[in-house]
This record gives sequence, C-alpha cells and structure tokens, in this order.
Amino acid sequence: MRFGRISKAVGVTAVAAVALSACATQGGGSNTSTASAGAKQGGTVTVVEVNAFNTFNSNTADGNTDINSKISYPTHSGFYYIDNKLNVVHNDKFGKLEKVSDSPLTVKYTVNDGVKWSDGTPVTAYDVALQWAAASGWYDDADPKAKTGTSYFSTAGDTTGLNNTEFPEVSSDGKSMTLKYTKAFADWEIALGSVVDIPSNVVAKHAGLSDGKALYDLMKGIKKGDPSKPQPANETLKKAADFYNTGFDTKTLPSDTSLFLSNGPFIVKDIVPDQSMTLVRNKDYNWGPTPNVDSIVVRYIGSAPAQVQALKNGEADIIAPQASSDTVEQLKAIPGVTVDQGNQLSYDHIDLNFSGPLADKDVRTAFMLTVPRQDIVDKIIKKLDPNAKPLDSQIFVPQQAAYADSVKNNGSADFQQVNIDKAKQLLAGKTPTIRIMYNKDNPNRVDAYTLIAASASKAGFKIVDGGLGKSDWGKALGKGGYDATIFGWINPGVGVSGVPQIFKTGNGSNFNKFSDPAADQLMDQLIQTTDQSKQVDLEKQIDQKIWASSYGLPLFQSVGVDAYSDKVTGVKYMPNQTGVWWNFWEWATK
Repeated sequence: MRFGRISKAVGVTAVAAVALSACATQGGGSNTSTASAGAKQGGTVTVVEVNAFNTFNSNTADGNTDINSKISYPTHSGFYYIDNKLNVVHNDKFGKLEKVSDSPLTVKYTVNDGVKWSDGTPVTAYDVALQWAAASGWYDDADPKAKTGTSYFSTAGDTTGLNNTEFPEVSSDGKSMTLKYTKAFADWEIALGSVVDIPSNVVAKHAGLSDGKALYDLMKGIKKGDPSKPQPANETLKKAADFYNTGFDTKTLPSDTSLFLSNGPFIVKDIVPDQSMTLVRNKDYNWGPTPNVDSIVVRYIGSAPAQVQALKNGEADIIAPQASSDTVEQLKAIPGVTVDQGNQLSYDHIDLNFSGPLADKDVRTAFMLTVPRQDIVDKIIKKLDPNAKPLDSQIFVPQQAAYADSVKNNGSADFQQVNIDKAKQLLAGKTPTIRIMYNKDNPNRVDAYTLIAASASKAGFKIVDGGLGKSDWGKALGKGGYDATIFGWINPGVGVSGVPQIFKTGNGSNFNKFSDPAADQLMDQLIQTTDQSKQVDLEKQIDQKIWASSYGLPLFQSVGVDAYSDKVTGVKYMPNQTGVWWNFWEWATK
C-alpha cells in the first residue's frame, strides 16, 4: 500500500507518504484549475473533521496527522497537487518542476515571480532548499546505539531518496533550485511534497540569521552528516532545526503572524482550541486554482453520530466521519444530503513496540494471537462493506493484484483466528502489563481497544487503557509511555517512499522501532526501482519480513464515507489522505 501519512485517518490514522494503486471508489475527478465555470462566488462552507489541529508544520514526525496536512493544503501552494484519479497535476502558475537530466538524475524547481507569503515577502528557492534540508536528513550524524552525533530536522517521511543528492544549487536570483541525485530515486517528482509551507525567513530569524539566504549559506558551508564520524553540533543550524521542529506547534492562533503565514488561497483567521478553525480568502493569491467561496469553517467532531447530527441541523455542509455501522443509513435518511462511499487508501492497525514487555518476540506473538480481528471487522466495518474481511498485508490492500499473492506467503495465515491457548503457551505463565494508546475521542478506536483488551486479558495480559484525546494522541506516537497503539495510516496514492517511511530502521514514522537489516536493504532497492513489477516483488518480500518479526497486526482497510448538503456543490470523493479537500477550490454555495 505504501502508506505514508499518519492517518490519524479519516478518523485517526497516521499519515505517511506512501502509494497504492487506485482503490475502488465512487465519485469522479476533475483537473479544474480555476473557479468552477458558472459557480456562485462567495459564501462560507463548513467542513467537519475527526481530528483536532495542533501544528502549522505537518512535515515533522509529530505533526504528520491528516488534519494538520488538510489545513496546510488550502493555506499553501506548491508545484503540484494530486487529483482524485491519483494523477500528479503540475501547478505551472506557482512554478516549474522539471527533470533536466536522467544521468545523473537532476531536477530543477523554479518559483514564479509574484508568488509570495501573506506578509508580502516572496516565496523563493531558499524556502524549497529548507524543505530539502528537513526532508533529506542530510546533516544528521546521530548514532542512536552509540548515543553519539546530532539529529537536526524532524521529518515524518523516509529520508533515503533525498539524502542521496549533492547539496542543492540555488540560482543567483533566488528563484530556482537544482537538485542533482547521486542515486536513482523512483519518487523524484513528489519528493518535496505538494506545497511549500515553511518560510525559510522565519526559521532563519529564530536562529539568529537575517533571512532565508543566510540560512542557505550556512547550510552550504556544513558537511553532510556521517554517523560513523560524528561532529560537534552546529549550534546555529541546531537552533534553526529545533524551531522548525516545534516552533509552529500550537492549538491556538499565535499572536505572532509569522508563525502561520500563507502562500495559498486561504489564510487562518481564527482558532478555537480543539473545536474549530476559520479560514478566509488570501486576496493576493493568483498563482493556482482559484476558490469560489470566501471562507471555510473547520469543526473537529470525533463522533460519527455527532457529525451526522451537525449535517442534519445545518451546522455543517460537508462531513467526513470515520463511519460506524449505522452512519450511512443515518445519512441517507437526511433529505438533501449526498453520500459518497468508497475504499480508502488507509488501514487501521495495532502496532507493538519492540521494547519493554513486548521486546520478547514470543510475547508479541502471543499478543497478536489474542487480537479478535474478525470481531473488530464485524463491529466496525461489516455494515459499511458486507464483504469486508480482516486485512492480511502490511503493504497491500485487496484491490491490488499483488495482495492475494502476498497473503499466501507472508505469514498472515498464522493469525486468522484468535488462539488463546497458544498465546498462554508462549507466555509460559507470564502476565505482562500492556498499555494500549489510541484516540479515545474516536468511537471506532474505542471499540477496537475494548475488544482487544477483553480478548488479551483471557490469555493473562494485564491491559491498561492508555487512550488520549483527539489532539494529543498523534504527538505521543513514538514517545514511549505505551506498549501498543491502535491507529491508521493513509497515503497519497502515488510513489513508494511510504514503505520505508514507516518500516525502515530509525525513520521518524517508525514509531515502534522495528528494525530488520535485510528489510532495510530491500527498501533501499525499492525507492531506486522504477520498474513497477520489480517494485511489487520487493514489496512482497518486505511484507513477509514484517509479519515474521511479529510487528503487530493490520485490522481492516478503511471505508471512506463523505456526505454533503445540497447547499454546496463541487464536492468529489477522494480515496487518499487529502479527502474531500483535494478540490476545495471547486466548492461553491448555492
């Protein structure tokens, strides 16, 4: 599946940058790049999301949740977007993204004149260079085992592809950045993300530098990090990285407007913590798709019934609940409401830490044998999809041709049924205490936790409820304080980098610290391979190794349910992490 963004998925999943072939969905697509012809201009659309916003930097391992990315999308612009047919659509009004050489692979990014941040300063190639620095891990020389060296920028994605480059060259006018790769990279076109969302000037000033160019010049003078030869930390770069990592984190609207600058169609105007956010038109914006509406109100409601009620009461125009069994029936009973339903590029799963009481593989295996996956599917998904079954791959979903072949050999057959007796044998009298972390404001996650806790207890596990609130659980991932976690991944539908993002040793989204040198080698091959058949073969091998490690269990592929009032037009189903937001510029009020 190549998942990559924490999906704090449609409800809560984790988002990584991964790829999956198109899933079966309902709804159409469009490459419209201007306001819809004949659509009414102005008005406000209210959208309801499951998770709560907590940072203006969705690129970090902590910030990589679906809601943070969805807010970044309409408030920023970039070189491309992905439509609901999973095509990469270039935005030539923002700038030009072009491959200028195959050997060596060389990519040039040019930002057009007139593109600017909402404080009036131009968007430059120095902003793009900061994206590269953060996403590449180029300066890191940390060795976690030896406890030496320094980790600078936090990134949710896999750094391998962008790490295999020379230092990028920025043109004298600051408009273009040329990136020369030292190794092939399958995902070069989407390597830096679809939006330019962090202003280098702001990061530079918080590190004591004058502007983005000064930060670029600083970075240019620092050698590439080498964990085998760690160097003393560059204090100025460390300041810049530390601010990049946490300086944009907030649940409220900062008094310092530089912390939420926009270069996209909308600007954040107001935030009510854990409740709502209001976006208003950026009147200077003219370098991409032009929206019809003047403002968008985003409300955070975790409960699917509460989302349905908000739509019914006219308090919301568009909802995207993490649907439960009765959600679709409730929605179809509301006059004037359209319901779109389809398989998502996301899946729910329970991951087990490779530390603490679960450091022992036998204990992990025992726990996996207690997870009632069929019961979870029956309770959460079955009414939405009568054909739903437990998901048996960590890499593929059933709509992919490779799914069935991978399932035959990946080891999932050992976990088709709950086996309490075998779990007890593996525990050999032990009664490990396992704290399970999940989003306690998400009813589906509560249901999954409740079923797992009851079943695991039968084998002798002592289960502790580690549920956290809707704006807190994402930041807790990978921080310790729990032994297992229930969440989801959702991907953009293009590329393969989502696989190493989640499963490669040491990566920011590898929250449970899984490590397999052989799997790492396969993932390195994967991102350098452009032949799709070879990619699939490598992914099958990786899938097998993940299962062999007793990593945890995929639970089910998520079913996407979007619903909207007849007061709005232009809403179209999207199976990836952007969801209904993918074409927000086409939304219009009647």
